Amino acid sequence: MEEDSCATQLIYGDGEFNSSGLDRFVKEVKLAECGLSYAVVAIMGPQSSGKSTLLNHLFHTKFREMDAYSGRSQTTKGIWIAKCVGIEPCTIAMDLEGTDGRERGEDDTTFEKQSALFALAVSDIVLINMWCHDIGREQAANKPLLKTVFQVMMRLFSPRKTTLLFVIRDKTKTPFEYLEPVLREDIQKIWDGVPKPQAHKSTPFSDFFSVEVVALSSYEEKEEKFKEEVAQLRQRFFHSISPGGLSGDRRGVVPATGFSFSARQIWKVIKENKDLDLPAHKVMVATVRCEEIANRKFNQLVYDEDWLALEEAVQTGPVQGFGKRLSSILGTYLSEYDMEAIYFDEGVGNSKRQLLESKALDFVYPAYTTMMGHQRSKALEDFKVRLEQSLNKGGEFASSVRTSTQSSMLEFDKGCADAAIQQADWDASRVREKLKRDIDAHASSVRSAKLSELNINYEVKQLSASLTGPVEALLETGGKDTWTSTRKLLNHETEVAVSEFSAAVAGFELDKDTSTKMMQNLRDYARNVVEKKAREEAANIMIHMKDRFSTVFNYDSDSMPRVWTEKEDIRSITKGARSASLKLLSVMAAIRLEEKSDNIEKLLFSSLMDGTVTVSSSQDRRTAASTYPLASSTWEEVSSKDTLITPVQCKSLWRQFKAETEYSVTQAISAQEAYKQSNNWWPPLWAIMAMFVLGFNELIILIKNPLYLMVLFVAFLISTALWVQMDIAREFQHGILSGILSIASRFLPIVMDLLRKLAEKAQDNPAPEAPRRPVSVAHQSHRNETPLPNTISNSIPESSVSSNISSSDGGVEYSSPPLRQRRQTNVQEVEPS
Repeated sequence: MEEDSCATQLIYGDGEFNSSGLDRFVKEVKLAECGLSYAVVAIMGPQSSGKSTLLNHLFHTKFREMDAYSGRSQTTKGIWIAKCVGIEPCTIAMDLEGTDGRERGEDDTTFEKQSALFALAVSDIVLINMWCHDIGREQAANKPLLKTVFQVMMRLFSPRKTTLLFVIRDKTKTPFEYLEPVLREDIQKIWDGVPKPQAHKSTPFSDFFSVEVVALSSYEEKEEKFKEEVAQLRQRFFHSISPGGLSGDRRGVVPATGFSFSARQIWKVIKENKDLDLPAHKVMVATVRCEEIANRKFNQLVYDEDWLALEEAVQTGPVQGFGKRLSSILGTYLSEYDMEAIYFDEGVGNSKRQLLESKALDFVYPAYTTMMGHQRSKALEDFKVRLEQSLNKGGEFASSVRTSTQSSMLEFDKGCADAAIQQADWDASRVREKLKRDIDAHASSVRSAKLSELNINYEVKQLSASLTGPVEALLETGGKDTWTSTRKLLNHETEVAVSEFSAAVAGFELDKDTSTKMMQNLRDYARNVVEKKAREEAANIMIHMKDRFSTVFNYDSDSMPRVWTEKEDIRSITKGARSASLKLLSVMAAIRLEEKSDNIEKLLFSSLMDGTVTVSSSQDRRTAASTYPLASSTWEEVSSKDTLITPVQCKSLWRQFKAETEYSVTQAISAQEAYKQSNNWWPPLWAIMAMFVLGFNELIILIKNPLYLMVLFVAFLISTALWVQMDIAREFQHGILSGILSIASRFLPIVMDLLRKLAEKAQDNPAPEAPRRPVSVAHQSHRNETPLPNTISNSIPESSVSSNISSSDGGVEYSSPPLRQRRQTNVQEVEPS
């Protein structure tokens, strides 16, 4: 299939630029893929000189040609472009409107100059079509054209040479060797006559142009010959951009991707009648095109699937190979930019590349910072785990922190290297410093927790446990050496705890000041434990004094309860008990953890103990009167912070103590009096003398009458039996009234039982003794709870007492034979079960 030349009108006759047509043409011929490997060939010459015909035969294009049979008129209007078919590299042919046409008029040469300037600006090769018979003529048709070309050339400031290929049409018999020198001479004359800027006054023609000349036969007269010569000329356009080719000077060539924009901007500048600085234009084109390429590559990066997947993955956690993957993505688009911008101005391309790279890096930097945040968090968590594991294995704290820190920082550095991007020199030192601060903060937190745990262990578990109980026991004892023993206990336990604590914190490698401070805090805590316990015991001093008084007063030296007989000296016992209580008060009056002497005990005894034990409440009140030595709120030689009970409080406590212990003393005295009375049954001597004097007659009667004496003897025996059987002495120990009531309730049953037994003895038919009742489990349990009664049957002769006696809580109880029989029956009923 024959390749299409895609002929397109680039500029209309009225000067309007066909931008859409050019974009379509560039797309159809795939010009953007050529890079710098393309050439532009323009042809100019007089109207109807066969320019379009020459291009069509030379490049196989399809420009519109003039129909000779329709007359000679303007065929090409404006500027047309087409692709040269079969020419490598890609070559663009540009057919310009002919000069010196009657359609535009003699004076309207504006478009001619604009089109000529445009052709020189965008073309690598310019074909100048001229008639052979005009060579050597002063007023030839090609002279105005050459003047136009040379004049506009002054406005280009082009850095490269343009190839002018003069095509001599319809050559004659004059040899070509004679025509070429004449043509070159004419060209030089025209160049010399063209006004030039000051900078180019002496610039030779060869600095601007490379001139080539070729002659062709007449197309109308020698068509075959013309085609042969055109075919030979066509061969010169193959590889025209190679060194030595027709367009070998490639300086300032606009890359194919910028051709459309460059042509449009050049025409815009020409239309505005401004000087066309091609180097500046080249920079401008490169700037615009490179920006377009950079923006396109950046947009592609933004929506790149690999990037989006990487960005999403890094939001959830660290990504292995993050830096390599991101570097590959960035490198791909930067390489694509380099490939597309390689043909543009190097300075502009590099500048725009740097901007693209900077913009891309700014775009991906949040993902990088997120990745670094994950690396920092991961390293911190690794540190925490390593430290905890090391401590659980018994490692020393400071050594464990150093080892864990080094391992975590090494892992972080590896993570930073993995996340590093080739295109960026981002410094991770700030993140590393933040990680170091976090590690130090966590280590400090753990150290504080561990030290606090040690403090609690040694303070609460060791010091409190080892001091609280013993100190409480020592203070409750209230002896002479209480505070000496307490001080020794405190010093011993404190030194033990401090020694063990010092060994425990050695692995923390604390500085000397911190270590000293912690040891001192431990000592202070131990002292505070003792002081706190002392204050607690001082708050309960009244209870302790009463307990001490009760112990000394109610129990003897063998810890046996006192029986208040007439032998007990209540006065001295009371004095001793109160002295012991006052001794306890003097011990608890102040804290004595320093080896200092004081006179608290002496002052209290001299003020509160006068050696006299008073019983009556009136005497107590006189004793409790205020005394001068205790009218103070401080003790001498004792600081206020060590004072537990002030002198005034001691006086008040002593008054209260005496009032509350007075009842115990009174009860003891009453018990002693009762004991004396219960153990002295003989009447007073005067009463015995009075009974003897007043009853002398009755005594004589009894002596003279033996029957009275026998009756009196029997009454004595019965009363003795009743006395023993009822244990009257024991009953009256509980009080006179209770004794009378108990005896009255038991008197009749006992008398009846005694009479029954006497009757049985008199008949010589003693009643069978009731069998002993078996003791059941329940009864045995009751007996364990209730004391067994005293059986007194052995103390009474069998001849006079024959009844069974059982006891109860109220005293001795007699049981009759029927009752005994019932009990025996009940027992027999219970036993089978």
